Amino acid sequence: MSRRTVGLLAILLAVICGAAAFIWLRAGGQGKTVVNFTPEPPAATAKPDTSEAMRPQPNVTPNTGAPSVAAPNTANFNGANHAAAAAEPAGFAPPLGEQLDFSGSVAKVNNVATLRLLVTGRKEIAGKDAWHLQAFAHTQNPLRMVFELDDQFDSYSAPGDFSSVQYEMRLSERGQKVQSIQRISATGRDPAPPGASEALVLPGTRDPLGMMQYLRGVDWSKVPEVRGPVYDGRKLYDVRAQKIGSADVQVPAGKFSTNTIEIKVFDDGAEMKDAHFTLYLAKDQARTPVLLEATLPFAAARVELTRRQ
Repeated sequence: MSRRTVGLLAILLAVICGAAAFIWLRAGGQGKTVVNFTPEPPAATAKPDTSEAMRPQPNVTPNTGAPSVAAPNTANFNGANHAAAAAEPAGFAPPLGEQLDFSGSVAKVNNVATLRLLVTGRKEIAGKDAWHLQAFAHTQNPLRMVFELDDQFDSYSAPGDFSSVQYEMRLSERGQKVQSIQRISATGRDPAPPGASEALVLPGTRDPLGMMQYLRGVDWSKVPEVRGPVYDGRKLYDVRAQKIGSADVQVPAGKFSTNTIEIKVFDDGAEMKDAHFTLYLAKDQARTPVLLEATLPFAAARVELTRRQ
């Protein structure tokens, strides 16, 4: 399976990409999601910030016994853009104990996989207070008969800006198991515990789960666009999110009035054309993510909220 776990959509792509051919050949049925979209009026273009941000040399240093991990690529990463748009979601905290269940569909095939997002609580990691965020992805029958996937992701992200402190992946795909535990550091002075590795990244880097919570915290009525580095456990990307409008969205969990956020992923300064996404965040107090749409080379994919508690 070719895993292109880019930006905050690492989990979605992990589920979809390996099963693309199977789904495409067996496409059938119709999705029931309804979206009534209202575009956002064009905003005045802000003068870009030309200041230079520090660009540390990327590296991942494994401890003895830790899994080998490819170093993230920060070549040509636009540090100035990151500095210009590092808006902080002041005061936002995800609901403690929150559980969000999603169903993933590709092309016209519904429920090929499930995704569960959990806000477990707060925990001290490396002497730092952090949110413990979890995600669990599973393929469903009939896809599961040909592509069995059971993945778990754990994020420890700092309160406030949700920058990553530690990111863990426990992957089980077609009988092959991989475990990766990485201590995230922007200074190189955060030694990893035994069995883990240290990932040296840009300041303010988030992992995919932390990025999702960060986007929930942005006041989209005041901040039309945010940018920042995202490390998916293998590579560093530049992720840019922009409000493009509003939408009334009907998903299995109910009907929601949402902010519509367009997400673009850049690798080595170039936009990834096969990684374009639209995220719908409810305009409720919790700013619940209710729908995620992805435009992929082979088909359109959709992850919709089925239950929240």
